[in-house]
Amino acid sequence: MIWVGIDDTDVLDSKGTNQLARAIVGAVYDDWQCVRIVRHQLLDDPRVPYTSKNGSASIALKPRGLGDLGSLADSCKTVLRDWFVDGSDPGLCVTTEVPQPVIEFGLRCQREVVSQSASRELAAHHAIYLEGLGGTNDGVIGALAAVGLAVTGDDGRIVQLGEWADDLTGVQPLEILHRRGVDVRDVETSARIDGGCVDLGKRLRPNLRGGRSVLFVRRTSQAELPAECSYEAVRLP
Repeated sequence: MIWVGIDDTDVLDSKGTNQLARAIVGAVYDDWQCVRIVRHQLLDDPRVPYTSKNGSASIALKPRGLGDLGSLADSCKTVLRDWFVDGSDPGLCVTTEVPQPVIEFGLRCQREVVSQSASRELAAHHAIYLEGLGGTNDGVIGALAAVGLAVTGDDGRIVQLGEWADDLTGVQPLEILHRRGVDVRDVETSARIDGGCVDLGKRLRPNLRGGRSVLFVRRTSQAELPAECSYEAVRLP
């Protein structure tokens, strides 16, 4: 598996990091297969400069052929630079190996303020490609954190699962979600839900839990929904 992390790529009223991650997947499609794109929530604190809620994104890829990492990094940089907007501070991380200290770094970034120098020193120590691509370059912090959190298989919301289009919205039969590899579970009991319909809201955003795509739901009380819609999606970090 190849792990790509990006962060601090947007400003208010510009296209967000999730859209940029999809653009990267599209740009490298011929050589790399998308396993998933995940949004990771980092520390939400006024001491940390960010656009909205301090989320970074990871992209898990598998090579379709030989898989040249240098070429992959160059392609990611091209997309990031093409999408660059003044006021953003983008960072990029690309790696095949994510050691335990990087996982711990990702978890730290969800609990406390972490410096840019700490991220650079850690990446250099483990020979991980990490680069700032504009502004203050503070995006390197979240980019490194994203790959650390992604490799746990137990953090964040999935923005894209495999190469499925991001086209599911509103009320959907659970069988459609199951066909996409989404495990639907009750948010209170974790019991698996196998039948009925679920209101996804604006779009499908399952969580990455235990290496799987898991959509947490609860019984719906919305009278305006169809009678067969028994559940509504619950958004967790």
